Amino acid sequence: MTDIDTGTRIREKAHSLFMQYGFRSVSMDDIANNMGISKKTIYQYYADKDELVEAVIENEFKKNQGICEYDKSNSKNAIHEIFMAMDMVMEMFSSMNPSLIFDMQKYHPKAFVKFHAYKNEYLYNLTLDNIVRGIKEGLYREELNVAILSRFRVETMMMSFNLDFNSKLKNSMAEMEEEIITHFLFGLVNIKGYKMVLKYQQERLNKSKDAKK
Repeated sequence: MTDIDTGTRIREKAHSLFMQYGFRSVSMDDIANNMGISKKTIYQYYADKDELVEAVIENEFKKNQGICEYDKSNSKNAIHEIFMAMDMVMEMFSSMNPSLIFDMQKYHPKAFVKFHAYKNEYLYNLTLDNIVRGIKEGLYREELNVAILSRFRVETMMMSFNLDFNSKLKNSMAEMEEEIITHFLFGLVNIKGYKMVLKYQQERLNKSKDAKK
């Protein structure tokens, strides 16, 4: 087992535990115990928990960015791109603890600064590009204020992590996010785009029914 393998294994185990329980609730002892290694071994690769949290979120950014770029390049149109992204978001949110963003902001501010930059730069521009694409393809309304709606979408991406908002609903984070994305998409489209959204929704529903058989 090489040093790189061990460092990666530590990061991946930390990722799994953080996603399930949140950043605050998982200690370095928890990670070590779950892996059957000593805490001293973890500190050979990560100076402290802050550094490990940063490694986890940076790797998550890289992985998600790769998926987003794939969706952007391989989608048939702007609406299809959003439906492809929705599948990734649903899978990701199904195993996430809603306290993640709050924990990061309060206990790991350096990681939160990186998250904030990723949200306000990469995710903002990704959303903006999709809206511009949809307008050019004749699927979104031409009069849309692209900058305002891109910023609005980026902020609503985080609503499921708002503990006050989350605590007032019985739905899962994945269900909340699906509803928010769908609502946003219907606000973008023109008549042609509206019909296409319904078409993709039906295809998605049929696929879900087939998977349950």
